[in-house]
Amino acid sequence: MTEHAGASRGDALRAALDELGVEYEAAEPGSYLVTLRGEHKLQTKTWLIAGTHSLHLEAFFCRQPDENHAAFYRFLLEHNARMYGVHFALDPIGDVYLVGRQPLAAISASEVDRLLGCVLSYADDTFDQALMIGFASAIRKEYAWRVKRGESLANLRAFARLTDPSAQPGTRQPRFLGS
Repeated sequence: MTEHAGASRGDALRAALDELGVEYEAAEPGSYLVTLRGEHKLQTKTWLIAGTHSLHLEAFFCRQPDENHAAFYRFLLEHNARMYGVHFALDPIGDVYLVGRQPLAAISASEVDRLLGCVLSYADDTFDQALMIGFASAIRKEYAWRVKRGESLANLRAFARLTDPSAQPGTRQPRFLGS
């Protein structure tokens, strides 16, 4: 494949990102880094790379779990069966990524939008549960450290089941805020 053909693949991907109004960094022709903003996983940096034969997507999800490895990986594998365009995968040290490969024909604004939407949705929708499975002890330690020092607990609210004794199963919760 000629250098011009490589540039045209990169140009098509750049045009798709520009049409979508997506902010990106261009590392080299045909390689773009997009930062997706989420609610649970606050940002997911996603590489889109127009290769010789395919469009490659890759986004870091989280580091390898500290504990409950089997349950953690089962959770991700069960999600893989229902996902479009990308899937959970491990790197050689066990860190977790969302990766995908699509035909070059996928380089259109609508398909790039769909793929980026999938990455954002899968990363954001599964992040808290994955962390609760694979990092429960670390979350509890962080919570205790913050409580002891009077630090903000705002970004640990999603993990109340792990940190708040009143949120444990079998504990009666008020039905209404005022009760």
